[in-house]
Amino acid sequence: MTFDLAAFLASAGLGRKIIQLAPKEAFFSQGDPADSVFYLQKGRAKVTVLSASGKEATITLVSSCQFVGEEALAAMAGLRLSTATAITACTALKIGRDEMVRVMHEEHSFSEMFMNFMLEHSMRAQADLVDQLFNSSEKRLARILLLMAEYGKPGEPEQYIPNISQETLAQMIGTTRSRVSLFMNRFRKLGFIEYNGRIRVHKSLLNVILLDQVPPLTGDLLASRALPRKAEPRKPKQ
Repeated sequence: MTFDLAAFLASAGLGRKIIQLAPKEAFFSQGDPADSVFYLQKGRAKVTVLSASGKEATITLVSSCQFVGEEALAAMAGLRLSTATAITACTALKIGRDEMVRVMHEEHSFSEMFMNFMLEHSMRAQADLVDQLFNSSEKRLARILLLMAEYGKPGEPEQYIPNISQETLAQMIGTTRSRVSLFMNRFRKLGFIEYNGRIRVHKSLLNVILLDQVPPLTGDLLASRALPRKAEPRKPKQ
């Protein structure tokens, strides 16, 4: 019997089931047993880590047709090192570790697709590291917004991105929420984005990344960044 990759990823069966998650509901939590892999059929999710001191950081975003929780395939299955949480309503295929290992060994089309995903994931991680080391926080924010809008992927970009807080964006690019607010207002005034409930990303935002074309701050944005004026020394009394 010929293996149908699309049917396998779209339906429940032996060792796999379809689950529905509401926004903010967790696929798995840090410290849980790493016993399954999830294939996101629909929706958006984020992956976060929590430090021993209680500080949370968002390390990546997950879109439809991507896997999350692939650390379950390590030779020695252990505990989850991160938490995956739905940003929007999600539909996912939960595949048990044993079934995932079996289908990877027996079905070439599946293993090829999964290896392509892992390669893209690795390249994205390297690009994220370069971005963090060498780009300004403003350019890092522009890149995250473009990735969420799926610019650069085949087909028409999504443009509207899922609801995401400025605090989460700040965690992802390594800056403060106030600076994210400043940059978002700047992008909006320059016509790169629109937001009124949902954020819409325009292709012109690519200029921030590719051409480094960001006009200087003007008006109230410039005033908001101005340093406080030093008080003039008092003149001695006559």
